[in-house]
Amino acid sequence: MSDGFTQMIATSRKFLGDLTRNNDRDWFEDHKKTFKTEIEAPLKLLTDLFADDISQATGRNHTGKVGRIYRDVRFSKDKSPYNTHVHAYWMPTNGNGPGWLLQIDAEGAKLMTGMHALDADGLVRYRNAVDCDGDALRIAITDAESRGAAMIDFGDTSLKRVPKAFDQDHPHSDLIRRKQIVLGIRFDNDLQTDVIPALKASVAILRPFWNWCNGALD
Repeated sequence: MSDGFTQMIATSRKFLGDLTRNNDRDWFEDHKKTFKTEIEAPLKLLTDLFADDISQATGRNHTGKVGRIYRDVRFSKDKSPYNTHVHAYWMPTNGNGPGWLLQIDAEGAKLMTGMHALDADGLVRYRNAVDCDGDALRIAITDAESRGAAMIDFGDTSLKRVPKAFDQDHPHSDLIRRKQIVLGIRFDNDLQTDVIPALKASVAILRPFWNWCNGALD
């Protein structure tokens, strides 16, 4: 028997699949009650509850928040008004550090962590950390991948060449060239277990990678 959060994911998948095919205000307004009561409300509850679990697992206090379904279309050629995914994210309450992201779309759900959208200072810290301790990062990635994780790329992720500050034949040149580094675990499409235990198991798998990223940004 699964909990209500499992039903929330199933409802989200169907809703978001329909929204992908009907991404307009009229359709959304006709189905807004379903979104608010069966998706957004339980997702907010899950986000609040799981903040404590992430805090305990990482040793850093985290605060969670649910992302907006409405797209910011001001600077986009695509004027579709709604995201075709829903997501919740958790960030360390104090200081820098990698966050955690739960994203649900029509295909399923995945939990991610790492360094996304790094600013100039963050990139310098990340690349210097790879230069000094790239072996540990490689081990953390390989171990997580052996347990079901995969690298997640958002758009343009890597430079074509190693930055001039580093040896072009650096043993971790592929990692140094990256502008972001994110690992994620996708749940089975038809999740048959309680969601919070599944999330906890995913955090345990991703935590060594998160630890490395946290040290690089701290």
